Amino acid sequence: MTSLQTSARPAARGRGRQEAELRQALGSRRPLAPTATLGGALAAAGPLVVCMAVAVVGWFLTDAGGHGTPSGALRVGALGWLSAHGSGVSVQGVRLTAVPLGLTLLCAWSTWRIGHRVGESISGHGPDADRIKDGERDWTVPIAGGLFTLGYAVVGVLVTSLASTATTAPSGSHVVLWSVVLSAGIGLPALARGSGRAAIWVPTLPATLRDGALLVRAILRTWLLLALVALVASLVLDFSTAANIVSQLHADTGDTVLLGALSLLVLPNATLFSSGYLLGPGFTVGTGTLVTPTAVVLGPLPLFPILAALPDAGPTPGWTPWLMGTPVLVAFAASAWAHRARPARAWDQAAIRGCGAGLVAGLVLGLVTGLAGGAVGPGRMADVGPFAFDVFVHAVTAFGIGGLLGALATTWWQRRGGDLARAGLGRLRRS
Repeated sequence: MTSLQTSARPAARGRGRQEAELRQALGSRRPLAPTATLGGALAAAGPLVVCMAVAVVGWFLTDAGGHGTPSGALRVGALGWLSAHGSGVSVQGVRLTAVPLGLTLLCAWSTWRIGHRVGESISGHGPDADRIKDGERDWTVPIAGGLFTLGYAVVGVLVTSLASTATTAPSGSHVVLWSVVLSAGIGLPALARGSGRAAIWVPTLPATLRDGALLVRAILRTWLLLALVALVASLVLDFSTAANIVSQLHADTGDTVLLGALSLLVLPNATLFSSGYLLGPGFTVGTGTLVTPTAVVLGPLPLFPILAALPDAGPTPGWTPWLMGTPVLVAFAASAWAHRARPARAWDQAAIRGCGAGLVAGLVLGLVTGLAGGAVGPGRMADVGPFAFDVFVHAVTAFGIGGLLGALATTWWQRRGGDLARAGLGRLRRS
């Protein structure tokens, strides 16, 4: 009896292993076309449902259902989702074109997560890793990416047609364009990573390109984090002004919660405003206004709590112009740290990597900054946002110089340390 039980256990374990492998194989070979198309639709529908649910909750919190209808609240949520895709919207004849980048980031996160899951589900299609390394073409990810984009864009078109009215007039073409950009820029890499193709393709790229991309990411992450810290610090130092704004609005608990949610939606926009300020060009909060480290000219402002972070109008303190040196320091530190972890083989390689990564980081920051502004109200509030082109010029210059100096300084230090170590070893041998 004991021998029968002993022999049965390995057999049971073998059957369990085979069943697990079978489930994994079936899970990674789901039909490519419907899986990718449905994944794109779900990536778009997830944030849409969240926006509509939050709109209904906000309607009950602020109005207790006294005015309007649930369908009207759902339409507001759908219009908010469309605005996150650059559609713009008209409210009482006033065109609002600013993009709530907080919602856009939610859509981007949903696209990445769903795209990664779709990639895992279709990873069994196409040639295996050995055949791909041998040069066989693999169209699994491009085809899935196209279908994923199609599913996302179809949802965008349907929402535009159902939620738009003659008075709101969101732009359907902008929604389709943003759908393609999100799906191609975020969904496609997620598909490649989830399917395992990225692990095969990335090592084939030149090491210089990979190291440069990591440095670009380090510069941008460090810089945007610094801009966010500066924004939060300004709000904390002038918190009484924000509280005064809320009190002037006579906001109850529901209204205050809604104001907080709206502030979170535009927090990425405000971070890019802070970035433009630290870089030097600054930004405008209405026609004829200017906020820079060297000059602050303000006019009448809407009652919105996050505007309490604005500096006082008039002459600026003597230390604020020194803030324009922070982008050089950030790029220097990021480049030095990156080259410390991944030393360059030669001086020219270090210089190209550091300066090139700084230039690319400045270009990306300039492009993203262009999305932060737009019309947020009537009259003078139709011109609000950072000066994107000036930010691009300053960022390319500052990040390029900082990245170059950081790379050269770290390379010099590493070579100096190596020379000292070799000199010390030579003295020990002679002694």
